[in-house]
Amino acid sequence: MSHSTILIQMAAAPTDDRPYSLELEPGEQAFFGRGVPSAPVDLMLDDPAVSRRAGKIVAVGDYWLLSNLSMSKTYVVENPEGGGEFVKVQPGRVGAPIPFEFSRVTLPAVDGTISFLVFAPQHVHVPPGSADGGAATQVAYPLDQNAKYFRILVALCEPRLRDPSTSRIPTIPEIIERLPDLGLSRTAIGFHIGYLAEKKLHVKSPHGGEGKADWQRHALVSLALRFDLVTSDHLALLPVPGR
Repeated sequence: MSHSTILIQMAAAPTDDRPYSLELEPGEQAFFGRGVPSAPVDLMLDDPAVSRRAGKIVAVGDYWLLSNLSMSKTYVVENPEGGGEFVKVQPGRVGAPIPFEFSRVTLPAVDGTISFLVFAPQHVHVPPGSADGGAATQVAYPLDQNAKYFRILVALCEPRLRDPSTSRIPTIPEIIERLPDLGLSRTAIGFHIGYLAEKKLHVKSPHGGEGKADWQRHALVSLALRFDLVTSDHLALLPVPGR
């Protein structure tokens, strides 16, 4: 597969032992859906709840566009390797750009959902040292990964990193239990969380300082995962679960 090729892959059908795959070069397109002779498709989704021509994928360089040709159903594109990132493509939406290198496209079906995978080539990034001169750009979130507060932030994010579908955020007693080697009290953990919120990530209360006391923990996790300040690689900083 060339660097700019988009690969679409469908799980193997019960009558076949290999997944179906389709490659698209930049500028090429593929229709997906239930398919009928009058509306053929490139990727067959054999479910009565799926439209005859449910959607279209267009390869564009190192990313791709998704069109939802249904007039009533929303499609979801998620990043299986990320921290719960997903994009909703509303009915009738044409040419929605998908930012993930690895995506699962999910459609409503008669018995739950039906999905397929799309692999985009590795995205192109600006090479290091290509800044245009002038004053140095400040770091937006200056986090020290060797600091105690960063391990606390990783512990806060751990449930979401291990299961993106969960909304659970660890409590302070749970963080103390998860990081026994730090030897920190409830007050000390609370201080580090406040320090992260006020000095490092600059999160603000949605209620102007009022409301539940745990808003900081939720805001920190949301921000850290949204901008990849904490990723699954950082779980190595935590003790092995169960030990």
